[in-house]
Amino acid sequence: MSFRKPSTLKWTLLAALAVMPALAPSPAATQAPTVIKLATLVPDGSVWDKAMKEMGAEWSQATAGRVLLRVYPGGVAGDEPDIVRKMRIGQLQAAAITTAGLAAIDPAFQVFGIPMFFDSYPELYAVLAKMEPVLKQRLEARGFVLLNWGHGGWVYFFTRQSARTVAEIKKVKMFAWAGDDRWVQLWKNNGYSPVALAATDILTGLQTGMIDGYPTTPLLALTLQWYRQTPNMVGLGMAPLVGGLVVTKQAWDKISEPDRAAILRAARRLEMRLQTGVPRQDTTAVEEMKKRGLTVNALPPAAVAEWRASAEHFASGMRGAMIPIDIIEMATRERDAFRQRTVGGSR
Repeated sequence: MSFRKPSTLKWTLLAALAVMPALAPSPAATQAPTVIKLATLVPDGSVWDKAMKEMGAEWSQATAGRVLLRVYPGGVAGDEPDIVRKMRIGQLQAAAITTAGLAAIDPAFQVFGIPMFFDSYPELYAVLAKMEPVLKQRLEARGFVLLNWGHGGWVYFFTRQSARTVAEIKKVKMFAWAGDDRWVQLWKNNGYSPVALAATDILTGLQTGMIDGYPTTPLLALTLQWYRQTPNMVGLGMAPLVGGLVVTKQAWDKISEPDRAAILRAARRLEMRLQTGVPRQDTTAVEEMKKRGLTVNALPPAAVAEWRASAEHFASGMRGAMIPIDIIEMATRERDAFRQRTVGGSR
């Protein structure tokens, strides 16, 4: 039996120690990916759900797997106020929500719920472009980051019985989003008959007779098959269904700057897909529902004028009480400036 000389053993050990760091995996290689859990009410398999999952695949590819998006569609994480609450306590990191959810974070977003405030998509997009920096700042002050805008289509009233006039709609037991008592009270103050429910309970409400109508977009009414319970649509659009994809600032700050840039590019592509695709599919949805029994109740000019007067009265109750005055004034200013620059547009 032989032994190494001490000097030889010493240098062998030193050489082994020298190469160990090089052989060990780097921190980047062993770091677990950042998983962003995103909840939304959009139906599983819908155009919005598919687009978000495609965006998630882009996130993974663009960040080499460092950021993964996990989507929970169809309200499985609760209604929008529930989703916002779960984001605040860290159970969720992101959400694709409508004005109702955004307003639960900051009341400024109620400006997009003013009935008949916008006449066309071009008007809406012009106002969004001007107001985006201010709205982003308001969200960030509350711990959220806006990645992109979402578009759900144009909102109409769907009812069980035929309705055209304001007086007829006021008799309808109309869905109103639960969670904001001021909004429900505003409906009541204007003579309507709101029934506060979670959005996830609309179908049950229709089936049990708790509600006889609701405001939504044609594409959603078709996708969720709600129109089968409410085969009448008032032939006058009320407002665009504006939404946004938001992430908590806490989760966002954990992502590297290059990966954030890649995520924002993918989010912007999603916004553009929805901006061009949803209005077109809204129109198609109306035609499909008409083939299956939907009646679109056209309004005479006098009825349209009555609706506009009612909408203006409704909006006056939102000013200051539900929407910060500086926000509604900015939106009005930008909308009117757009109207002065153009000859309007069509949805």
